[in-house]
Amino acid sequence: MALEQKVIIMPYVMVDIESDGPIPGDYSMICFGAVIVEPGLERTFYGKLKPISDSFIPEALAVSGFSREQCLDFDEPKNVMEEFRAWLKANCKGRFMFISDNNGFDWQFINWYFHHFINTNPFGFSSTNLGSLYKGLKNDTFVNFKHLRKTKHTHNPVDDARGNAEALLQMKEMGLKISFK
Repeated sequence: MALEQKVIIMPYVMVDIESDGPIPGDYSMICFGAVIVEPGLERTFYGKLKPISDSFIPEALAVSGFSREQCLDFDEPKNVMEEFRAWLKANCKGRFMFISDNNGFDWQFINWYFHHFINTNPFGFSSTNLGSLYKGLKNDTFVNFKHLRKTKHTHNPVDDARGNAEALLQMKEMGLKISFK
């Protein structure tokens, strides 16, 4: 008797963050962007967050393109995280998957901010690394996926998430078994 396999389809949410330092809590997430991975890449989220700490590394902050003074006028982090959770709920059905170019970095900030400000992370406890998916697809730990992006990497987190989502869509065309329904 063969067991019937059930295919679980879950939306992928490509996320990119910019921060003013290397770790959450001591430093702040300045802004982040998210894109639902699907043809067209039209469903996006962008949040700018007021710093949670007096500490910042000027060189790290400079990557975002914002000054410290500008950041101090950004939105309260709790409000942004609540808006992001509502956006996820409105745009994703069932379980959804966090994916990013550097999930070790991006995930730690999103996870920390969700738990710190709203006591839960709607992504659960898992994330996926885009670069690792490509390495597995190509059977080569030395390859890089970044040539698959169409949108220029600008350090605007929505642009960067969109470019990474474009790369993931390309990987599907190259044979990666993944569903975006």
